[in-house]
Amino acid sequence: MAAIDITLRLARTAEAPAIAAMSRDLIEAGLGWSWESARVARAIRDRDTLVLIACDRARMVGFAIMQFGDEQAHLNLLAVRPSHQRLGIGRRMVGWLLESALVAGIATVTLELRAANTAARRFYQALGFADSAYIPGYYRGREMALRMTRELRRPNLQLPRWSMPSKG
Repeated sequence: MAAIDITLRLARTAEAPAIAAMSRDLIEAGLGWSWESARVARAIRDRDTLVLIACDRARMVGFAIMQFGDEQAHLNLLAVRPSHQRLGIGRRMVGWLLESALVAGIATVTLELRAANTAARRFYQALGFADSAYIPGYYRGREMALRMTRELRRPNLQLPRWSMPSKG
């Protein structure tokens, strides 16, 4: 199987329990469960948040949640089932979200991950994210996070010249 065989689409509210369970099992293990079903459902309904899922036929095999601000977006969560990892699914989901952010005029995308999660760090580095800060106690006061950032606007982007409109 390849990532190309996987369908990406926006999540439906009815899928919130399955997404929450994946978050609990794949991301929040050992930390306590903060992305419960009601919180995921709110994210799905929030017009400033995209909740993307990856499906292998009818089975959800991955998801991502990204919140959009005026100029910055934040990747809250990303997970792919272990049975489907290393197939390019996570890369496709992040690519989809980054393209959406670029179209929306977002300048920067940030995320946090467990500082000890070297595999996730390498994954995001390969996608153009750079380390930006360590945050002690970020995860329930118990575990340090690494914040990573990706600039989306092209370097040396020339802004149009602006002048005061003449009265006229």
